[in-house]
Amino acid sequence: MSVYQTHRLGASCTAVLWKIEESEDELRPLLTLTVPEQMELLTITHPAQRVEWLACRAAVRALVELNGTYAGLYKDEYGKPHLIGLDAHISLSHTTGWAAAVMHHFKPVGIDIEPFREQFVRVVPRVLSDDEIRHADGDLRRLAVYWCAKEALYKLYGKRQLTFREHLHIEPFADGAGLLTGHVRLPDDVRELTIHYFETGPGMLAVAF
Repeated sequence: MSVYQTHRLGASCTAVLWKIEESEDELRPLLTLTVPEQMELLTITHPAQRVEWLACRAAVRALVELNGTYAGLYKDEYGKPHLIGLDAHISLSHTTGWAAAVMHHFKPVGIDIEPFREQFVRVVPRVLSDDEIRHADGDLRRLAVYWCAKEALYKLYGKRQLTFREHLHIEPFADGAGLLTGHVRLPDDVRELTIHYFETGPGMLAVAF
């Protein structure tokens, strides 16, 4: 019942990776859920998804308590999570057997964790631009980097009127570089962002800020 890895991405940003080995009954005592959180959990019926949801919050609590006191989460109108009583920015991700959380003290942040999946090959046409498709060249690890990085950008932006192919872009990268430059390009909002990525846990972890 502990953090599997901690990644310190500079003085203001930390991410944690949690390996889920607990049952729901073991995770529940680690958390005091707000009423909206309790209501949200009631809507999740799949046992594994309930455990992943709880593990994300256990990871956030462990992250916050490195330097402060955790009082819970709330979600805005777009479903983006925020810390109660703290100005720091957070993001959550989970997949089978793993949960991840990141906190940045000053900037919006996004995180994603993914296993290596053949699905990446199938979704290429709707996720990557033509230039990104040429660079990925069907390589599963490059596709995983693109997918994970774009998911992290999407979570950082925190709204719903963008698509991976049209509005989220990753500059070409050297294999194993560990650092990417990403862009959000909308008519009224253009941003250049840094993305850290690691091969760890089930596959790939990416953090954008």
